[in-house]
Amino acid sequence: MKIVILAAGIGSRLGNPFPKPLTPLNNGKSIMGMQIDNLSQHFNIDDISIVVGFKKDLIMERFPEVTYIYNPFFDRTNTSKSLLQALKKNKDKSVLWLNGDVVFDVGLLQELNPYIKNQQSFVAVNTSKVDEEEVKYTLKNNYIDQLSKSVINGLGEAVGINFIAKKDIKNFITRLEECDDNDYFERGLELAIAKDNLQISAVDISAFDCMEVDFKEDLENANNLFR
Repeated sequence: MKIVILAAGIGSRLGNPFPKPLTPLNNGKSIMGMQIDNLSQHFNIDDISIVVGFKKDLIMERFPEVTYIYNPFFDRTNTSKSLLQALKKNKDKSVLWLNGDVVFDVGLLQELNPYIKNQQSFVAVNTSKVDEEEVKYTLKNNYIDQLSKSVINGLGEAVGINFIAKKDIKNFITRLEECDDNDYFERGLELAIAKDNLQISAVDISAFDCMEVDFKEDLENANNLFR
């Protein structure tokens, strides 16, 4: 299995002059530093790749121990195209991927391991809240049916940590290619569900602290959770 961190975006909403994943936390780590530390406790660091774009050298200099994939169109494409670049380099492998602004409890990874071992594609979700601005989901026959910010009566939020099994990756790549440049990768998953009957589980990680840092308020909350 390969691990991909999506970190190409400008992240302007937080207001940093540097890539959002390098945002320092009060625990002495950056967002990405905490991600890599957590992932390294369960997986081989040599299997981690980071998709970079905006001020890429700052990230590459900070974490020289991982590999990098460059999205030269970071200023005009969204996560669907960053992820597509990474998956094309790993067509014959399963891939665990996460957004570069997700702060999470390392114990969460233990919850995901059974699905990874069983080669069951999934989206990690939080069922304890459903905010309007977040990516939400619905289920059909116990698998994800709808997955977007516009979902009505969502059962929970996607937290930005996901897994595509080797058997599903070819179809997913095809659907990411069909996405518009400004689409999030969730659109590719929705297309694969609709066109290929891709079965994606919703893994509830609500028992663990996990959040995406988009705004200054999110950063304050993250610092309160992860002291």
